[in-house]
Amino acid sequence: MSVHSFLVSILVLIAHVAFSQTTSFDSETHALEPNYSEGSSWSALPFREDVADGIPKNESWISDSLKEVDVFYVHPTIYQKGPLWNAGLDMKKINKKVDKYPIRLQASVFNAACRVYAPRYRQAVVSVFYKPSEDGERALDFAYQDVKRAFEYYLEHYNNGRPFIIAGHSQGTHHTRRLLQEMIDTTGLKTQLVAAYVIGFTINEEMYANLKMCSAPEETGCLISWMSYKEGFVPEGTWHKTTESINPLSWSLDTNQVIRTEYNGTIVFDPKKIRKRKMAVRIADIGGNVLWVETKAPWFRLMKNLHVADYGLFYMDIRENVELRVKKYLGK
Repeated sequence: MSVHSFLVSILVLIAHVAFSQTTSFDSETHALEPNYSEGSSWSALPFREDVADGIPKNESWISDSLKEVDVFYVHPTIYQKGPLWNAGLDMKKINKKVDKYPIRLQASVFNAACRVYAPRYRQAVVSVFYKPSEDGERALDFAYQDVKRAFEYYLEHYNNGRPFIIAGHSQGTHHTRRLLQEMIDTTGLKTQLVAAYVIGFTINEEMYANLKMCSAPEETGCLISWMSYKEGFVPEGTWHKTTESINPLSWSLDTNQVIRTEYNGTIVFDPKKIRKRKMAVRIADIGGNVLWVETKAPWFRLMKNLHVADYGLFYMDIRENVELRVKKYLGK
């Protein structure tokens, strides 16, 4: 699939064209459970070459041995259509798309300061979000259990008490927000949490007993989230209701518009190529606090729903902010 075709397919999904499954969740034979002791069950791992290692032009690779913080990143939905409610890890085309798009274009943003851990999981088909159902909820829970097992394996075999970042996008955020609830918010692991970049899905402070939205660029132990739309666009549906966002041009909850005349932080299809364009971003309350964005970046300027660009629009600012929070957490 070409980059153009991939983008078109995402735009179709954003336009609320979804596919219905023809069988019930309980009646189908489910794909085999991932074995997280095997490298093939991870899209990205430290100390090996994979697509999460891409860096912007003019940067030098920093050895994973020098990084004192990890990131556990969960990718968004790539499984658009298929016979099962959940994709299997034996679906090679799905795995390749996961690697080529979200891992290369999102997970890589963390690699300047973090060792990157990105599990494969039996992701739910995208239609579970457009046509909610009991089967769809079971499919999402099925996917989440993989994510939870991967995180438990990471804790037991890789973490060794190291600080970590939790990150996700879209379906990945659907799962990581629950992971934060069940395993971090009210446990001792909260002290190891540098920050949670849980982007592109509804999240708010009421979901947690202790975790709060970040309100300053260097704050740690807090939540970072947003949903991106074109300036003035109000989406249909309820996904944005009650959600909270911070402005990634200021890393604050301030609703004032932030304008950069030559914003040098956007990537579109390649982390090595940073786009310099005008950017204006503000937090708008449309039943939930979302981002309203004005951008001249190619492709993204054509969209009203900027969901697919949640990371790419602010790639370099995220990258720099991760480094700042890591240094703050480590007391450097």
